[in-house]
Amino acid sequence: MTRPDTALLLLDYQVALCEHGPHGRMPVLADQVAERKVVQTAAEVLAAARAAGLFVAHVRLAFDPTYALRTNRLPRFDAYPQGRAMLAGSPEAAIVADLAPIDGEPVVDKGCVDPFVGTPLMHVLHAEGIRTLVLGGVATNLVVESAARHAGDAGFQVVVVEDMCASFSPAAHEFAVTTTLPLFAAVRSAADVVGAL
Repeated sequence: MTRPDTALLLLDYQVALCEHGPHGRMPVLADQVAERKVVQTAAEVLAAARAAGLFVAHVRLAFDPTYALRTNRLPRFDAYPQGRAMLAGSPEAAIVADLAPIDGEPVVDKGCVDPFVGTPLMHVLHAEGIRTLVLGGVATNLVVESAARHAGDAGFQVVVVEDMCASFSPAAHEFAVTTTLPLFAAVRSAADVVGAL
C-alpha cells in the first residue's frame, strides 16, 4: 500500500459532525465518534500516511454564502440554507483540530453527500496518478459509502478503514461495514492499514 499511487481521503471530519459544544450539529453522531475513538484512530492513520509519503486529501461539507453551488437539492438539505449552516470558513464547517490539513494537502468542499459530485476531486486524483484510495470518515453509511461506491465504479481500488468511521448508531455502522461496503471496497482495520504502510 506504500506505492505512490495510493491516497488517503479523510471525509467530513468536521467540528459540526464530530464534536459537541456550540458548533456541534449532530450530537448522536458525535457520541459515536467519541465512543469509537474515531478521531484518535484517524490521526494515527494520517500520521502514518504522511510518514509514508501518501497523497492526502481532506473533504468537507461547506457551502458558499449563496448556497447556489449546493448540488443536493433534496428536502433534507434545505435545512442548511435555512439555518445558514456549514458555511465555508465557519467554525462548524472546520476540520477537527487533530486532523487539520498541513501544507500540500488539498481541502475539497462539497455541496452534497458524495465527495466526487460537483467537485474537482476525481480530476485531482487522476492528475496525481492515484489508483488506490484509503477512506475514512463520518458517517459510515453516508459519505464513506458514497465515496466507496463512486470510486469503485470509477476504477479505483478502495480500502475502507473501519475504525476510522462511525455512524448515527452502532447498527447503521455495522450494517455498512459488513453488508454494503464489502461489495465496493476492502474493509480493513487501522492497525492493518498502518502495518502495510
